[in-house]
Amino acid sequence: MGIDIIFKIAAVGILTAVVGQVLKHSGKDEIATLTTLAGLIISLLMVLNLIVTLFDTVKSLFNF
Repeated sequence: MGIDIIFKIAAVGILTAVVGQVLKHSGKDEIATLTTLAGLIISLLMVLNLIVTLFDTVKSLFNF
């Protein structure tokens, strides 16, 4: 679980930035915004999964 999640989030960010720039230069600003929003949601879901795992670990640590 170490550094691989950081690389995954960075890859999503780079891919989103490239696709967003290509779409903006082709005149499709609305779709570029939606693409950026989709990349943000994917990254937040990755982080949310880690937070859920953290809370489960804390819960099992204190035997709740």
